[in-house]
Amino acid sequence: MSERAKSANRDFDKRGFLRNHPIFGGLRPDLLERLSSHALRQAVRSGTTIFARGDPGTSLFTICSGTIKISSPSPDGRSAIFNLISQGSVVGEIALLDGLPRTADATAITDCELMVIDRRDFISLIKEQPEIALRIIEVLCGRLRQTTEQLEDVMFLDLPGRLAKTLLQLANKAKSASGRPKVTLTQSDIGKMIGMSRESTNRQLRAWQDRNWLLLERGGIVILKPDALGRIAAPAEGDSA
Repeated sequence: MSERAKSANRDFDKRGFLRNHPIFGGLRPDLLERLSSHALRQAVRSGTTIFARGDPGTSLFTICSGTIKISSPSPDGRSAIFNLISQGSVVGEIALLDGLPRTADATAITDCELMVIDRRDFISLIKEQPEIALRIIEVLCGRLRQTTEQLEDVMFLDLPGRLAKTLLQLANKAKSASGRPKVTLTQSDIGKMIGMSRESTNRQLRAWQDRNWLLLERGGIVILKPDALGRIAAPAEGDSA
């Protein structure tokens, strides 16, 4: 580790981060102090596998900065992306709670700063403050709702509809200096989120670019006309591609 990285590790305010966290913010001061003393800071580069499906679920990861994708590989080498998780959220909560192996892969798609909490410390914390368990249940329920919505999209939306809806969801989370939402995920990864090949994804995106609905730039997709994409994402209220 470089001297700069060591300095950043010393300077990182774990208690301050946990105090403002939506899950851990309500902890008593003594529990917050104990958790921050056990939690470890981890910096990972873009492209790093944080854990893989089948790994032991020995820890919970809280994202201090950056974005992680949750995916599952197939026997033939393909993969499906289930979720993108960013700053303030937690990763690895399922295996942490039930003690069973990880259910999916977690990969950093940007440089990330993580806080790692050991399962032993977390379970002890839940026993002393059960409200934390309720907050984790809320996280699990939110992700179950998202999974249910993804299943409905597969059943009821065609590929252009799924692509348009995914672009709008990603753009809603994006920040751009120009004021226009920009999706920085690769076309290949977007295709994996909706079950579309990279070639088909690129073909549809170029068709929408020809309509001036979006702009394909190096490093991302700029959304120009979200209302037009919204009509594609809700075919009952508009036309299809």
